Amino acid sequence: MRGERGTRTWWLGVGAATAFAVVAGAWGIARQPLEPYYAASVRSMAGSGHAFWFGAFDPAATLTMDKLPGAFWVQALVVAVAGPSTTAMVLPQVVAMALAVVVLAVAVRALTGSPAAGVVAAMVLAVSPAAVGVARGNVADPLMILLLVTAAWAVARALHTGRPTPWLAVAGLAVGLAFQAKMLAAWLVLPALAVAFLVAAPVPLGRRIAATAVGGVVTAVVSFAWIAAVSLVPAGQRPWVDGSTDDSELAQVFVYNGLGRLGAQNPLQELAGQGLALTAPGTGAEGPSIARLLVGDLGRSTGWLAPAALLALVVGLWAVRRSPRTDPRRAAYLLFGLWLLVYGVAFSAGAVVNVYYVATLAPAIAGLLGTAFAHLLEVRGGAGARLAAGAAVVVTIAYSAVLVLRSEHPVVTPVVVAVLLGVGAVGLVATARRGALVTALVAVLVLPVAATGWLLALGGGAFDTPYESVREIRAVRVLLVAAPRLAAGTLPGLERSRAGAPDLMAVQSAAVASVFAAPTGDEVLPIGGFTGIGPTPTLDQLRADIAAGRFHVVLSFPSTDPRFVWVAEHCRAQRSLDPTFQVHVCVPADATRP
Repeated sequence: MRGERGTRTWWLGVGAATAFAVVAGAWGIARQPLEPYYAASVRSMAGSGHAFWFGAFDPAATLTMDKLPGAFWVQALVVAVAGPSTTAMVLPQVVAMALAVVVLAVAVRALTGSPAAGVVAAMVLAVSPAAVGVARGNVADPLMILLLVTAAWAVARALHTGRPTPWLAVAGLAVGLAFQAKMLAAWLVLPALAVAFLVAAPVPLGRRIAATAVGGVVTAVVSFAWIAAVSLVPAGQRPWVDGSTDDSELAQVFVYNGLGRLGAQNPLQELAGQGLALTAPGTGAEGPSIARLLVGDLGRSTGWLAPAALLALVVGLWAVRRSPRTDPRRAAYLLFGLWLLVYGVAFSAGAVVNVYYVATLAPAIAGLLGTAFAHLLEVRGGAGARLAAGAAVVVTIAYSAVLVLRSEHPVVTPVVVAVLLGVGAVGLVATARRGALVTALVAVLVLPVAATGWLLALGGGAFDTPYESVREIRAVRVLLVAAPRLAAGTLPGLERSRAGAPDLMAVQSAAVASVFAAPTGDEVLPIGGFTGIGPTPTLDQLRADIAAGRFHVVLSFPSTDPRFVWVAEHCRAQRSLDPTFQVHVCVPADATRP
């Protein structure tokens, strides 16, 4: 009877957490503004197999996205079936995060052997503002997160079998697929997976090393499979690789999206350097430092339970220091602890961190708290355990209250409720009464749940954070709402100027081109790639397109780039509604004039 009740509680708990993730993610998504660059790319990829395979930004497949296309393949498939819409582009992320909640619950249960640990982890992930926000946008991170927790589940299975190699291969497959979704960001989980297995697997050291090597080889093969396949295609038969200067996917991944993000200008900053007054919303005002993850936008996105998770990691590892090497709790603390620390260091060092990046920390925080909760259930009579639990409640509620009260929208009621519950929880924990830990869990979740509710009431998505400032709300709306609406208002005039040409227009920067291409699906030739300074198309190619009548309107920034200098000298200038841009109308005869 007890086993049946435990099974029923497990399914009810995980089911409730999953249902919350689905409802919160899907709430009002039909009205959710899309990131236009990704939306335009997905429409292009949904339009043809050629554009789909190569991850082309534009329907004519002159240029790839500036990222690997794995996550956007899923969105493109849904759009190809259901048609282009906000729901079709966002729903895959909602589903991915809901599945991540389920898989994390199973992984934590498999690691620790405790159903309670899995249920708590699922609940913490489901209510995390970062996890809810990232699911409500057309970004790549939810699929990566799902694949990373799948890799953690595979490692958990490997830790409980005498034949771990196949499970390490499954973990490598999951990380390799995650690489297709978010490139090097996926590989940051590898130290956590490897160390947890090497330390705690119940097989001799030689077999542990061999199995880990197999997992690493599978990761590398799957990660590079698409890049290798694309590299075999002659350059003239595929789009130019954006983000590279030599038409190389490796340069795009390891330089433009890799080491180039550490201490250097990111692509949005390079774009702004061309004269476009563009502010990327949701990047946090704090510069590179560990503190940036605990304050401001990033803290209010995923920091709520981070102090409790770090405390759980330190106390948990100390508590199992004399346990056998194969203690599953040690494996869980190592896996999720290193996951949290490695990603935390990476996000701390990045020049600019979008708020939706830090959603990757949420599964690690959830896994640590689930593991600690189950651990405390086992030793709740110990004075040290009671002290640690009480300290975690006090620190977490105090820190979360500061996050709320130091925002521009302080909400006193949930803070008062959390404090009152916290006082009661600490009292119960001190007396080791039954239900004390459940009360403590509810107390520390009050403020994250309130923050998620604020985000949903705002109609926020991947670029938003709870209690963000009015300035940041406006920045998000300008980028995701106002700019696309302004571009849409110019489409009738552009259609007249198009005069039957195959392409709607040519625009400096794929980022700017996307606001015209996303609502129509038309070819808007991107000049200079995302940053507007890339080498494609060349001046000769641009002149050939003009001579062929491919387009008539060229939109650019004031620039010394030879391509735009030539356009300004040979084509007819038009009045621009925004001094940031120059508009020229070109006819085939202009291409032949000296």
